[in-house]
Amino acid sequence: MRNLTLPVLFCGLSAFGQDKEASPFDLLASYMQGTFSSIEQAKSDTDYFEIELEMVRFNTEAKDGVWLYVEQATAAKKEKPYRQRVYHVEQVDANTFTSTIMSINGGEAWYGAFAQPEKLKGLSLDSLQALEGCAITLTYKDGAFTGSTDGRKCANAWGKATYATSEVTISPGLMVSWDRGYNDAGEQVWGAEKGGYRFVKRQ
Repeated sequence: MRNLTLPVLFCGLSAFGQDKEASPFDLLASYMQGTFSSIEQAKSDTDYFEIELEMVRFNTEAKDGVWLYVEQATAAKKEKPYRQRVYHVEQVDANTFTSTIMSINGGEAWYGAFAQPEKLKGLSLDSLQALEGCAITLTYKDGAFTGSTDGRKCANAWGKATYATSEVTISPGLMVSWDRGYNDAGEQVWGAEKGGYRFVKRQ
């Protein structure tokens, strides 16, 4: 049976992906930027939808980490993303990083901005609101970044859920995101059941 709930995840610095001297933070910033698609997974397993994920950097003059504008949409309705966020990625220590997830007040005005990132210069940070408890902590090891939200801290009211969890793996050319919603009894009420969505980066 096909999953009825779409995944709710988390112009690149592509040179970093090939630079052995790049820091883990530079690698993470590079891996997270670009266009991603789950089409290959959807073709091989009808339980998964064909989803397109766009992640583009903005506010590049900031000294407090990397800011990413994010849209997720079904391939058939790219112009109407079902999820829009800003990720603020910061370094905690040499191999630990956090991605704060933010909603955008009046976000509809920015739909499609990933295709014209210069427009994002007008996106005010005052219009952003962090989703409390939903930040993802990532650890770098063996060339990849893995992480998750913290327990039940990310409140979620979709369907019969009271909280949500996200598990993420980010590596060169691939981002795996497994997002699930649970009720108070700890029973899963939405999200993929067999594993995360596999977003392959388009070159």
